[in-house]
Amino acid sequence: MKDEIIQKITLFLQTQVLNEPGRPIDPHESLLSSGLIDSFSLVDVALFIEDSFHAKIKDTDLNPETFDNLEELAALIITRQ
Repeated sequence: MKDEIIQKITLFLQTQVLNEPGRPIDPHESLLSSGLIDSFSLVDVALFIEDSFHAKIKDTDLNPETFDNLEELAALIITRQ
């Protein structure tokens, strides 16, 4: 399940946020501090997660600790479903 979540978020980031469909994203790669996504994209990712996985993302979750990498995001989604 975790791998499926990571794959789906990766595809969203590649196609909808970065507009680089072939760009590899390591599940442990930092999303915010590396500059891969910015604060505006963060909101888009949170909305995508809520719509796709029916997991509630709180405003307080929108930070580098929670959205640091895909592994941590997938774990959060699993706990919120």
